[in-house]
Amino acid sequence: MIDESLLRAQLSRTLLRTDLGIGRREEGKVRDCYVTDGTRTLVASDRISAFDVVLGTIPFKGQVLNQLAAHWFQETAAIAPNHVISVPDANVTMAIECRPLPVEMVMRAYLTGVTSTSIWTHYERGERVFCGHRLPDGMKKHQRLSEPLLTPSTKAAKGDHDRSISRDQALNDRLVTAAEFDGTADMCARLFAFAAQSVRRQGLILVDTKYEFGRAADGRIVLMDEIHTPDSSRYWYADGYDEAFAGGKDPRALDKEYVRRWLFERGYQGDGPPPDLPDEIRLEAARRYIEAFERVTGRTFVPDIEDPQRRIRRNLGLP
Repeated sequence: MIDESLLRAQLSRTLLRTDLGIGRREEGKVRDCYVTDGTRTLVASDRISAFDVVLGTIPFKGQVLNQLAAHWFQETAAIAPNHVISVPDANVTMAIECRPLPVEMVMRAYLTGVTSTSIWTHYERGERVFCGHRLPDGMKKHQRLSEPLLTPSTKAAKGDHDRSISRDQALNDRLVTAAEFDGTADMCARLFAFAAQSVRRQGLILVDTKYEFGRAADGRIVLMDEIHTPDSSRYWYADGYDEAFAGGKDPRALDKEYVRRWLFERGYQGDGPPPDLPDEIRLEAARRYIEAFERVTGRTFVPDIEDPQRRIRRNLGLP
């Protein structure tokens, strides 16, 4: 793991925001994007969000996200075409510009979660049909589902909350065509199966994840944004899961669920201004992001500690 003094020093040097002055700038919860002539430059900042709200920054988070996504895009290219052109910087991915499909494709293998869109939240309220899937009575929190389920979600505007929907709802609302839904659903099932098997060899359980797709200028549907990162996926340690589940405890997690739980315990679920993240919470989140990278890839995370603003501009050939 990373040297503790280096990690603490980075608390005051995180990448909050960029303004590269190129193309059309779009700011998401985590990424700053720049669109120019059919190309999208995605800069992964160190911002962290939960409950669709930006909470602050986590040291080296952007580097972890960008490099881990690059790893998975490369590993899964034979399963699903993706938008990546190149990765010129630790925080930057150059990609083809796509028209995003307005549905997030969420795969879930366990009955868990704390957000309003989570499968456990709905089940706990007594609902037994989730996104068109019928669930049996008598299940417990964190229990493995009989098979991974595709549970689509709307892509809410900035500041709003996503909404879980079924295939029929997606088609009735004309969010996507049947061919778009079924084609991406097939890719999702294969992507999830591949990743779950891969991380299991590393001692991890892929609990759930989301995939985003877009239509490229040549008409292809391609995987975009990010894939199997701690922001888009929930990971548990395989060792200890059975004991935790049997004891009614939360499995040991390796993702930003740690931050969500900290907020949830303080009564925050996305409404109003969030509480400030203490440095110790930011540091522990950083350790978990870095460990996720190292566990998944089998490589040591080597942080780039150069000033990110200057480094990014140089690597992109900007003055």
